[in-house]
Amino acid sequence: MRHPEKTNTPSSVEQSSSNKWVYGFGGGRNEGRASMRDLLGGKGANLAEMAAIGLPVPPGFTITSEVCTAFYANRKRYPDGLSEQVAAALKVVEQSVGLRFGDEGAPLLVSVRSGARVSMPGMMDTVLNLGLNDRTVEGLARSSKDPRFAWDSYRRFVQMYGSVVLEVPHHRFEEVIETA
Repeated sequence: MRHPEKTNTPSSVEQSSSNKWVYGFGGGRNEGRASMRDLLGGKGANLAEMAAIGLPVPPGFTITSEVCTAFYANRKRYPDGLSEQVAAALKVVEQSVGLRFGDEGAPLLVSVRSGARVSMPGMMDTVLNLGLNDRTVEGLARSSKDPRFAWDSYRRFVQMYGSVVLEVPHHRFEEVIETA
């Protein structure tokens, strides 16, 4: 799978690192509100509003809909500053919950959900448990004291990632492959 590249090439969408591409919510902080639906999408705006009224929203962040516009306006390259803003937002989430993404002892698991301004058929499905791999699943099994939960979570991640990102047909995960 080829990943889009970052570029400094100007486009019709301003690509400077001063653009705010990521908005945090939950964990005692909030950078958005319900009125920002066009920018944050339906789910992002709703999460921001719930955090704003004091509901106990788990910490997370929303990548703005402008990233999609910038991506396509710039030959399928992510805008400058996006990677740094995502890394900073992830660091805030890690600090808030006391876990680290990729940590083998107590991994932070992330769910990735799409949420356009208006819900549309064919949108990306959810991918749960991003952050699990062959090493972090062992840490999750130890920290949760529930190996079955950990391995089932890993199975779900592999199945969702395969289906959503790699476009492996869903039924392929139900087939048994015999090895010699």
